[in-house]
Amino acid sequence: MNGITNELIKREINYLTREDDGFPERLKRIPSSPKGIYYMGELPDENVPSVAIIGARNCSGYGRQMAREFALEIAGAGIQVISGMAMGVDGIAQNAALSAGGRSFAVLGGGVDICYPAENAKLYERLLDNGAVISEYAPGTPTIGRNFASRNRIISGLSDAVLVIEARQRSGTLITVGFALDQGKDVYALPGRVNDSLSLGCNELIKDGAYPLIRPYDFVCEFMDRYAMLRSEDGNEPHDDEKRLLKKTVNDVKATDIRRFDINAGKKQGGRSEGLRFLSTKERLIISVLDHRPKTVSEIFYDLSDRDDISITELLGLLTDMTVKHKIDCIDGMNYCIRS
Repeated sequence: MNGITNELIKREINYLTREDDGFPERLKRIPSSPKGIYYMGELPDENVPSVAIIGARNCSGYGRQMAREFALEIAGAGIQVISGMAMGVDGIAQNAALSAGGRSFAVLGGGVDICYPAENAKLYERLLDNGAVISEYAPGTPTIGRNFASRNRIISGLSDAVLVIEARQRSGTLITVGFALDQGKDVYALPGRVNDSLSLGCNELIKDGAYPLIRPYDFVCEFMDRYAMLRSEDGNEPHDDEKRLLKKTVNDVKATDIRRFDINAGKKQGGRSEGLRFLSTKERLIISVLDHRPKTVSEIFYDLSDRDDISITELLGLLTDMTVKHKIDCIDGMNYCIRS
C-alpha cells in the first residue's frame, strides 16, 4: 500500500475515501456514493455553488454558442462549472468557464492520468491550474464506454443544478439527468427547434417539467436565489411533482444498453461511417462542428476557435481536400455540411 501511495504522490495524484477529511460533502449525500476519488488539482469549494453543463458531443453551432454564453455568464458570477471534458458541449463550456476566470472540474471515465479525448489536451492542462480532473477509477484505467454512465452520477453529484444544452431524444446526456433527479437536483434545459434532432431531448425535458434556459443572466439570478434558499437554515428544497414527470423522460434511457454510447465515433449507432476512423485530428475537429445544415467558412472557423489554433488558410485547404475526398459535402460552392 505504501508503494502505491508514494507513486500517487510522485505523480501529484491525490486520493480520498469517504471517511477522509476533504472528501466532497456533496458526494457523501448521493445514492451510490463512490468509495473514493482520485484527483489532480483542487476539489470544488464546498461553500461555492456549482452547476453541471452537459450536452451533445456532436453539437450544432447553436449548441456551441449557447454552451459558451451560459458558461461565461455562470463562471463570471463565481459559480463553479462541472462537466465531463468530452468533445462538444462539455469541453466548450469548460473552456469558456476558464476563459471567464472561473473554476471548472472534469469528471473522467478513466484514470485522471489519462487525457481523454486527446483533442482536449489543452483543456486538461488548464483544468489542473484552475480546477481539477476527478475520477473514481484508479490511475492507468483506460477510458471505456461503460464507465461513462457511472461517472455521470458524480458529475451531477458535485453540482447543485444540471444544465442540458443539447441532447437527442435518447442520449447519454439524459443518463446524467436521471442521476440528478434521483439526487434531488434541479434540471434546466435549453429549448430548441421542434424539428431539430439535437433539441428533442431538451424539449421533452422542458415539457415534463425542466426549467427552460432562456438567457444566461436570468438563469444566474434565478439559480442564485434558489441556491440561497436551499442553503438557508429554514429553507425547504422546492422540488415537487415536476421531478416525477421528469423522471418519466429518463427512466427508459437509464435502462438502455450503455454499449450504444460507444466512445469511438465511427461506431456510434446512427452515427457516421466507419470511414471516420481514418480522418486526421484536424479533420475530426472539422467534422465535429458540422451538421446537416450547411455552414459558411466563417461559421466553421468561429466554431473551431476555442478548440484549435487553425488558420483560415489551413481551414480552407482542409475543407477543399475533404470535399474532393467525399468526406463532407460542399453546397453552392461556399457552404459545407456532413454527408447525408
